[in-house]
Amino acid sequence: MVFEMAVLKIDPANATAFEAAVAACAPLFQAAQGCRAMALESTEEDAARYVLRVEWDTIEDHMVGFRESPEFQQWRMQVGGFFVEPPMVTHHHARVFF
Repeated sequence: MVFEMAVLKIDPANATAFEAAVAACAPLFQAAQGCRAMALESTEEDAARYVLRVEWDTIEDHMVGFRESPEFQQWRMQVGGFFVEPPMVTHHHARVFF
């Protein structure tokens, strides 16, 4: 399992519309092969900063299966206009200690 973590910067004045657009796109992720969960997290200290956290079975499910799909293009059409800078995307493996 791998976690995609995307730091998204938006204009805070558009937060409500941005959150609605992300919610409307959730079915695109839900239908993607290997996608297990998706969450949008707002940042308490910075109203312009969000973290999109997506759980994938494999990095290939994200980087090939989803990123090269028409659904990814729909995602970017719906939310890309909100970004004030390009997203920073990293992939992580969790190690749970308690």
